[in-house]
Parts: sequence; structure tokens; C-alpha cells
Amino acid sequence: QVQLVESGGGLVQAGGSLRLSCEASGNIFSIYSMGWYRQGPGKQRELVAALNSGGNANYADAVKGRFTISRDNAKNTVYLQMNSLAPEDTAVYYCNFRLGSTWFKDYWGKGTLVTVSS
Repeated sequence: QVQLVESGGGLVQAGGSLRLSCEASGNIFSIYSMGWYRQGPGKQRELVAALNSGGNANYADAVKGRFTISRDNAKNTVYLQMNSLAPEDTAVYYCNFRLGSTWFKDYWGKGTLVTVSS
């Protein structure tokens, strides 16, 4: 089993910054990708940013230029630096690890709430 623990959420004013962390533990094998998703009030879960095993990052258009995803392989940890936060960034942020090579299994954290006040 794999466990993901997120941290770093909270309340911040518009224009502020937060850094989310997600540490994976357990039976971690071949990491295909790691990423962050979010689900805002009344909305579906959406991809925010993802990082594949080659180090290539993919961002949602809404966060490009403001958010940066990074990782520490030694710690099995992925980070999301969020700058210039806006009220529309308010959501529960979920960490995702996709493990495998020819077949894949997704693991999710429980989520961390980010609230941006105007």
C-alpha cells in the first residue's frame, strides 16, 4: 500500500502565496507521474499540475506562470508552489501519484483545503 500525506493548505489573502507538500510512503515502485488536482465548490476535480518521471511538467492554463510543481525524489515528495493566489484558486487540493510502467495504479491523498480571500 501507498500513503500520501498532504500539508501546507490554509487561508491566504488574494495575491499571497502558499506551498503545498505531499509525501508518499509505503510500497512505492516505479513512479510514472506525480501531480496535484483540485476541486472547487460545485466543481469537478481538475488537474492543476503534473510532473512525469522525465521531469517534464504540465500545467492547467489557469495556473501557468503562477504555480510551480517540483519534487524531491529522495524524499518521495512533490511540492506545489502557488503564487499570486486568487479567490478562484479556492479548492481542496489533492496529491496524486501514478505508479507503474506498463500498467498503472493511482494513489490519492485526502486533500488539503486552500482558501483565498478577496
